[in-house]
Amino acid sequence: MTTRMEEILNGLQARLIGDLEASRAALKHPGARGAASEDAWLALLRDHLPFRYQVERGFVIDHTGASSDAIDIIIFDRQYTPLVYNVTGQIFVPVEGVYAAIEVKQDLTAQHVQYAGQKAASVRRLARTSAPIPHAGGIFEPRALHRILAGIITYHSSWSPPLGQPLTEALSLLTESESLDIGCSLKDGTFVVEDPGSGTASVSTYEGPRSLVHFVWRLLMKLQRLATVPAMDFERYLLNL
Repeated sequence: MTTRMEEILNGLQARLIGDLEASRAALKHPGARGAASEDAWLALLRDHLPFRYQVERGFVIDHTGASSDAIDIIIFDRQYTPLVYNVTGQIFVPVEGVYAAIEVKQDLTAQHVQYAGQKAASVRRLARTSAPIPHAGGIFEPRALHRILAGIITYHSSWSPPLGQPLTEALSLLTESESLDIGCSLKDGTFVVEDPGSGTASVSTYEGPRSLVHFVWRLLMKLQRLATVPAMDFERYLLNL
């Protein structure tokens, strides 16, 4: 017997698949189709992640002025981290506030895994600051820097089986700075990488009709482990003005 929770989650999965299939049918230009996919995923994550997490496409920047590549989905803190720039949809997020960088593609392939890894590396190479944190009882020491999460989300996988050995091999070719933590092929399933970039990483896959639920909730589990981002050292940013 299907529970109410299962009905709700099945409906959510069906809605996103329907949105993506409609855009794939209507939009033949690869750029337009890609933008529509990004919009659908952005909307879903904005609607379902806790309010402490902001979700935008844009660039990540550090106190030296260095910038990342364009990132399809940036999950970042907005309570403690200001935006450097936000005009006509062009967003620049200070790297201290970034929890995760995710790439959106139509299909899961070795080339796209590598591409998502390169986008992640462009964020992780940026220089982060960490300032002391005042509180009612005194001052906390600067928080240790967390590892920024990275992932890839697609409509389907080009492999057969969809999340088999070719995926594991593609993930193993990534460097530590390129390593991915999580991914979703909406039509096929979700994968999660434990200890990515360590040389002993293991890949767990969750195949079946609830790939979306597995992706969102397992992403939330990883975000939860990160706790809160470090406080920006505003003085370091001011030094370069």
